[in-house]
Amino acid sequence: MIEVKNLTKKYGPNLAVDNLSFTVEPGQIYGFLGPNGAGKSTTMNIMTGALAATEGQVLINGYDIFEQPKMAKKQIGYLPEIPPVYTDMTPKEYLSFVGSVKGLSGKELKQSISDAMEQTRIVQMQDRLIRNLSKGYRQRVGLSQALIGYPDVIILDEPMVGLDPKQIIEIRDLIKKLGKKHTVILSSHILSQVSEVCDIVMIISRGRMAAIDTPNNLARKLAGKSRVVLSVRSSVGDARSAAQSVGGAENVQVNPSSEDGVVDVILESSEKGDIREAVFGAFSKAGIAILSMSSSSVSLEDVFLQLTQESNRSADAGEGEADENETVEGSREGDLE
Repeated sequence: MIEVKNLTKKYGPNLAVDNLSFTVEPGQIYGFLGPNGAGKSTTMNIMTGALAATEGQVLINGYDIFEQPKMAKKQIGYLPEIPPVYTDMTPKEYLSFVGSVKGLSGKELKQSISDAMEQTRIVQMQDRLIRNLSKGYRQRVGLSQALIGYPDVIILDEPMVGLDPKQIIEIRDLIKKLGKKHTVILSSHILSQVSEVCDIVMIISRGRMAAIDTPNNLARKLAGKSRVVLSVRSSVGDARSAAQSVGGAENVQVNPSSEDGVVDVILESSEKGDIREAVFGAFSKAGIAILSMSSSSVSLEDVFLQLTQESNRSADAGEGEADENETVEGSREGDLE
């Protein structure tokens, strides 16, 4: 569906995208994550033909976005972070304009507009001026223009930014529905929303791909610590001793509970896997009754922070080595922040 090969983008001495390669398969929703300045929007702009690359290739359904832009762009619907709507038009007028620019006319244009408005649920707003619509409805109009012409690929750059919780839920549900008929690439800073909506997550840091997998697989692969939370009937001292006897125990926190005679314990271990059996054994051996126990899983936020921090440390170490190496001519090109 989409192939990005060795993509590089430089702004003078700054490197925004660094030899980036990945493949997007049809019929899935992809989340594109990264900290500010990571190169997400730059990559999306290049993929849609809105920005030239310094090096590399982007293929959309086999069409090169640089060599065959007209055919490649027909495969794509794009919603930038700021919806490109004309506020002095109605949604119907605006979508007619967008469709004509995309080469549609007559019955084909009329049907495409009707289908796009139906999908995004703006039919009842079609004759109102866009300037009088709420931010949520303007976002829907922006999504509608991306759907004109029935593109195979929908690329959305921060479609939920600035929306209230109700609007976020509505747009999230709409994206799920779009994913049934289109391949969707979604950029967002709202990690919890990405984990709910997306089938595959791509994490980019400093212009490079840090990881690409399902949210669950990323969490399993990158879980560096096991975390157990329990309530026990014990004194603080005895609970701490039992927790510290668990092999590999780190960062033990023991605090009195609001319930008399009950202590809350949080225990982390550097070992991967489920440590609840070991915790149960240690407290049973100490004769301490466990009232409740649960383990917490690694969230997408944890994965995101771990990967981007590791990427930054690796990049910084590489830059330091280059600075100290007398055989390196000039300084290493800095990353765009």
